[in-house]
Amino acid sequence: MATSTGTGWAQLRQQARSLEGQTGSLFHTYSQYASMAKLPQTPSEEELRVQSQLKELLDKRESLVAQLARLLDSEATLTSSALKQNNLARHREVLQDHRRELQRLTSAIAESRDRANLLSNVRSDIDAYRASNPAEAESDYMLEERGHIDQSHNVIDGVLSQAYAINENFGLQRETLASINRRIVGAAGQVPGMNALMSKIGTKRRRDGLILGGFIGLCVLMLLFFR
Repeated sequence: MATSTGTGWAQLRQQARSLEGQTGSLFHTYSQYASMAKLPQTPSEEELRVQSQLKELLDKRESLVAQLARLLDSEATLTSSALKQNNLARHREVLQDHRRELQRLTSAIAESRDRANLLSNVRSDIDAYRASNPAEAESDYMLEERGHIDQSHNVIDGVLSQAYAINENFGLQRETLASINRRIVGAAGQVPGMNALMSKIGTKRRRDGLILGGFIGLCVLMLLFFR
C-alpha cells in the first residue's frame, strides 16, 4: 500500500511540475499584451485563447494539489511526511502566486484597453464636433497656427538676443585689440620683427569680421523666413 501511494504521489508531483512550467510559458506570452503600447479595441482570438488556457491550467493544478493533499492524509507511514508537506505547501504557494499574476495581468490589459478606447472616443467626438461646426473648427485651426507662429517668433527672438550679445562681445574684443594694436604700432618701429606680428593680428581681425558678418546675415535670413 505504501509503495502504491508513493508511486501515485510521484506521478502527481511530476504532472504538477509540468503544468507549472506550461503556466510560466503562457504567462510570458500573455504578459506581452499588458506591455503593448497600443492594444486593439477588442481582444484578439490569440489573446482570448491564451487567457483561457491559463485558467484551465490553474484549475488542473488546483485539482492536482487537492489529490496530493488526500494522498498525504491517507499515508500510513510518517517517514517522508515532512518532505511531502513542504512539497505540497510549495505547489499551493506557486499556484496562488500564479492566480494573483493572472488577475493582475488581466486587470492591466483591461485598463490599458479602456484607456485606449476612451482616447479614441474622445478623438472621434472632437472630429464629429468639428465636422458639424466648420466655423468653430476653422477658428481652432487658426488659433493653433497662431500658436505655432508665436512659438517661432519666440525662437527667433532668442536667437537674435544671442546674436546681439555675441556682437557686443565682439565689439569689446575689437576695442581691446585696437588698444593693443596701437601699443604695438608705437613699438613696431623700435622692435625688429614687429611688422610680421602686426600682419598676423590684422588677418585675425579680418577673419573675426567675416565670422560676425556671416552670423548676423544668417540671423536676418531666419527672421525674414519665419515672418
